[in-house]
Amino acid sequence: MPRSLISRLADEARYAFDNISGLAGDLAVPSLRLGVTGLARSGKTVFITALVHNLMHGGRLPLFSAAASGRIAEARLEPQPDDAVPRFDVESHVAALTGERVWPHSTRQVSELRLTIDYESASFLSRNFGRGRLHLDIVDYPGEWLLDLPLLAKDYATFSREAVKAARSEARSHLANAYLATLAACDPKAEADEAAARRLAAEFTAYLAACRADEHALSMLPPGRFLMPGDLDGSPALTFAPLDMEDDAPPPRPGSLAAMMERRYEAYKAHVVRPFFREHFARLDRQIVLVDALHALNAGPAALADLETALAEILTAFRPGRASWLFSILNRRIDRILFAATKADHLHHEDHDRLEAILERLVRRGAEQASFRGAEVDVMALAAVRATREATVLHDGQSLPAILGTPLAGESVDGETYDGKAEIAMFPGDLPDDPEAVFRPGADLGKAGVRFLRFRPPKLERTAEGVTLSLPHIRLDRALDFLIGDRLA
Repeated sequence: MPRSLISRLADEARYAFDNISGLAGDLAVPSLRLGVTGLARSGKTVFITALVHNLMHGGRLPLFSAAASGRIAEARLEPQPDDAVPRFDVESHVAALTGERVWPHSTRQVSELRLTIDYESASFLSRNFGRGRLHLDIVDYPGEWLLDLPLLAKDYATFSREAVKAARSEARSHLANAYLATLAACDPKAEADEAAARRLAAEFTAYLAACRADEHALSMLPPGRFLMPGDLDGSPALTFAPLDMEDDAPPPRPGSLAAMMERRYEAYKAHVVRPFFREHFARLDRQIVLVDALHALNAGPAALADLETALAEILTAFRPGRASWLFSILNRRIDRILFAATKADHLHHEDHDRLEAILERLVRRGAEQASFRGAEVDVMALAAVRATREATVLHDGQSLPAILGTPLAGESVDGETYDGKAEIAMFPGDLPDDPEAVFRPGADLGKAGVRFLRFRPPKLERTAEGVTLSLPHIRLDRALDFLIGDRLA
């Protein structure tokens, strides 16, 4: 029996054991594990912070049925069930958003938070049995780590061929010059050389970092830990890189550079990727994938195409399926997946439908597959924290829909750089009605007058009585209704 098949069977047995172990607790108080992910700067930390803040402080959530009908009695934080997982520091993030008006630091590791919700059931019969309670376990993890999960099904030769082909593509070759030059000087059949391995790994990592820079905004950047190594920095498991492998190349000769790289690649999968999948990802019930489509739109069609590929790869790692109590005891499945285009507040509301259409186009392949396997899938544009307001401005005698906000220090447009203090009114431009238009080679929204700035978090409003309101948002309530509304019915 192949070793990979044995590993998969062993993993499935462990998933079943973990699910059965947690069953007793769920019989007392049901729990729902919500995964929150997205690629760099997509707003994962902000989304979780806004979700918790609004539920705990009675935020304005008219499209979240349980809140709108007054059935949520209390939402409070409790100790998380996984003692070995860092706690999501929601208090510091709320302070950053509401006090300093700065965006919190981005996700660098897995973290978790338990929010317990006491509620009244919408069913008359259920209300007679007393108040309901749900543990919402929110799991935050970098989307870049999801890009590693498809590696579990790829051997080193396949990974190398795909990575080298991508590095030589038109969109990336100028960013990969140093890596490709070092690669050309390497002979995979030569004797293993630690110095050569470290040099090649360093050049490959620098190339991935250049791809992620704002001006390029490329997304397909596995292995994910190369750009956020944490305590693995410098370890052999992260000291490998793709080599130039022929399609029909025989297995590497023992003791060769290729054999060493292959061994370290397999170690990376065994000690980094597989534990993440087993301990976190395989235990999720619901999933939201946050997508910074505006960042890719700013960078152009190459960035959008790369984002589409990354999202397709991410979706192959999901375990979607229709939920049933009996089936989930042995084999947990993600039964609802929400794709959310973030930073909708950077556009006028008239453009939100167009942004959703672009996101639907980005995730079409994976979303159809997830739906076919029984999961419910939805797509929406949202802003977990709304940093702008809407207004109408006159320009050359025309009334234009505008947004008002305070750009982050250093943001610039039309030669003007902002200091992070002054509020401005700007017309961000209109997205095209046809989502295919932004994917066509040569498309340049900048030339069409479309430009997206980054804004500071807003000043919180106060009521006439001096009460500070919760963080403003766009469609956070609709997202909550889709993700957990059925469990509070």
